[in-house]
Amino acid sequence: MSPPLVVFSHLRWTWVWQRPQQLISRLARNHDVIFVEEPRICDVTGPQMRVERVDGVDRLWADVPAGSEPFFGGDIDRYYELALSSLVPGSCRAWLYTPLALDLATGLQPSVLVYDVMDDLASFRDAHTGLPMRHRQALEAADVVFTGGRSLQRGVEALGVQAHQFSSGVEPEHYAPAIALRRSSHRLRPVVGYLGVIDERIDLELVAGLADALPEWEVQMVGPVTKIDPATLPQVTNLCYLGQRPYSQLPAVLAGFDVAMMPFALNEATRSISPTKTLEYFAAGLPVVSTRVADVVADHRQGVAFADDAASFALACRSAYLEDPGELLACLSDVVHANHWDAIADQMIQVCDAAAVSSGGPS
Repeated sequence: MSPPLVVFSHLRWTWVWQRPQQLISRLARNHDVIFVEEPRICDVTGPQMRVERVDGVDRLWADVPAGSEPFFGGDIDRYYELALSSLVPGSCRAWLYTPLALDLATGLQPSVLVYDVMDDLASFRDAHTGLPMRHRQALEAADVVFTGGRSLQRGVEALGVQAHQFSSGVEPEHYAPAIALRRSSHRLRPVVGYLGVIDERIDLELVAGLADALPEWEVQMVGPVTKIDPATLPQVTNLCYLGQRPYSQLPAVLAGFDVAMMPFALNEATRSISPTKTLEYFAAGLPVVSTRVADVVADHRQGVAFADDAASFALACRSAYLEDPGELLACLSDVVHANHWDAIADQMIQVCDAAAVSSGGPS
């Protein structure tokens, strides 16, 4: 068994299943994994450390009282340090998804420190003001830097740091059942749907306009609402919000779509994103309509129709609905299978192993 892997994340393991869960669940096949999450505001009088075993990894986090900072750093770190000292008594590898945990990671004296830059966290709403500085420090300290897309790669290289680009992948076999389920389903009207987090990155005005422009369609938004007030979500008769669904149910959700969409606003928060859902939509046999997110335009011109406003989005949806699904599947099959999470995880592990050998640490 390889050395334990300690992962520091701004995302909770039990939230939306995305890049950290896909990669780390695979690394957990050969490593004992401790997945360390940011503090959670709870009804407690003082910090309380929690540990939970789930999906083959150990989750570790601190419950903190109202008024506390829900981030790594500051006084809360000493509680994490104490917990980690008992859980990680010897050599380990450390893996960062948030640079705010840099001090905790380096305090473990890991044989390899990995920084997987999956998002430009500083551009998100309610971001910690220290993120830009900590990002640069983490880039300098890391033995291995990964990026989750082209735009993120350019941002890292602009800071003079060499990085390995591994865009997010897909688990084709997980989503394939959606294709057969869709063929056997009977709907009263076409459905265009979005699957993912609903936050400041979504152009809600575009979504509302699309629902108005497609009155004979149903527009479905599936996923958790975060960082925006649910009361401000647009309300249109044929627009519905279905909430978060577990990863196991996503094929059935996507089977209910005829067209998938990515109605991202073009702002600072989306400037560097490389949406995981693009390949998931492809694997589920869906045509995709998207705004012109830079990485999607660069990587997926073949499988995505691009639109700039509600009227053009509606026109693209109508056109996509008429496409031959068999031709679409044949066109995208190679793209989907070339980006399997298994292959991506294996390549990333090889990079980490090479870094461990060069540093003289345990492989």
